[in-house]
Amino acid sequence: MNKTLIAAATTCLLTLSTSALADVSATVNLASDYTFNGVSQTGNDPALQASLDYAADSGFYAGTWASNVDFGSGEDTNIEWDAYVGQYFQLNDKIGLDTGIAYYTYHGDDASDTYNYPEAYAKFGYSSSLGDSEVNFWYSWDYFGLDVSHYIAMIAHTVEVSPGHNIKVTFDRSTSADENKWAWDGKDAYNHYRVEYMTSWKTLDFDLAFENTTMDYDAADARVVLSVSHTFSL
Repeated sequence: MNKTLIAAATTCLLTLSTSALADVSATVNLASDYTFNGVSQTGNDPALQASLDYAADSGFYAGTWASNVDFGSGEDTNIEWDAYVGQYFQLNDKIGLDTGIAYYTYHGDDASDTYNYPEAYAKFGYSSSLGDSEVNFWYSWDYFGLDVSHYIAMIAHTVEVSPGHNIKVTFDRSTSADENKWAWDGKDAYNHYRVEYMTSWKTLDFDLAFENTTMDYDAADARVVLSVSHTFSL
């Protein structure tokens, strides 16, 4: 899966020049729910998440990220632990490109490692006086360890409504290449919508989001998600 914090970390890179990318940092995040493209990964319960990231002056970056998960009764998977590596390119003063690959692993049950899978991504960012726009793509050729191709396409736009206060609107579509191997609500694709307000206070970053999907079941229904995070420079 393409996880929320991984997406947020690499999205932030799209707005930075490569001269600002020499950094090692760790982030701790507490969220009221861990959602992946609008689908709860924690049974609609809170999540504690953490990441460790390195970003070089050249635009190269690497990191690892972990969260508790709950996939429901019948299995004991309780931890997701991911790693990612990528390269950011500042193509000109307005356009950035971020490409990389991530690997998602699961732990806690004897069968958890059968869910492990890789994912490649490419993200384009465009900055203008009207805000920051994104067009992002993710692809896995072994989604959730099921030997099925999986695609995500996303468009998003972020506007600063006042200094230190931002609104981001996101639309994405997830598609399975073989609904007999993987399907959502009996279909090969679904849409996800998200509107979020982002701000900071002292050393804390706040994100308040409303999101919904075109699916009709409890883990993907309309919801409000609040997260609070703190980043440490190492």
